[in-house]
Amino acid sequence: MKISPNKFVSLSYDLNVGEDGEKELMERATPEQPLEFIYGTNSMLEAFENNLDGLSEGDSFDFVLTPEQAYGDYDDEHVVDLPRNIFEVDGKVDENVVFEGNIIPMMDSNGNRLNGSVISVGDDAVKMDFNHPLAGETLYFSGKVLNVREASAEEIAALFAPQGCGCGCGGNESEACDCSDKDAQGGCGCGCGA
Repeated sequence: MKISPNKFVSLSYDLNVGEDGEKELMERATPEQPLEFIYGTNSMLEAFENNLDGLSEGDSFDFVLTPEQAYGDYDDEHVVDLPRNIFEVDGKVDENVVFEGNIIPMMDSNGNRLNGSVISVGDDAVKMDFNHPLAGETLYFSGKVLNVREASAEEIAALFAPQGCGCGCGGNESEACDCSDKDAQGGCGCGCGA
């Protein structure tokens, strides 16, 4: 079976970034922990999928995505200083959430969800970077197609089900929430608004 729209695909791969002489391994999907997705459902980069189109189980791949094909160029305008008080709960910033290097789920003024990386925490402001972590990078993929099969109706339906906030609790406000940042009422306090 060949990779085509609505096929369930399983891949192992190495993702390297950088220049030819100075490449760095950024991510690895192994046969034990493969990348799994449904082809043609906009869950992966279009250029990534285009390079896999028509491959079959057992086929190897090796391709490069430019920043324009992947996550765009790094944009200095996506680095902003936000008032420290927007991160405060009861007058205090939670240092278990707001610390240098942490990724924080946030929402813009239009209600769009986005992730920001904390660059620094100052007395009056928190400097955040809203660029994708791989913005400006050339991506070098090499790997193997492990499996190609028809996607089940349940797998396709799951793509369109609400996904929660990504903190681990599914945005639910119950004791089952394993979010490490429960609020005073026992609900998800990750700041995502779920």
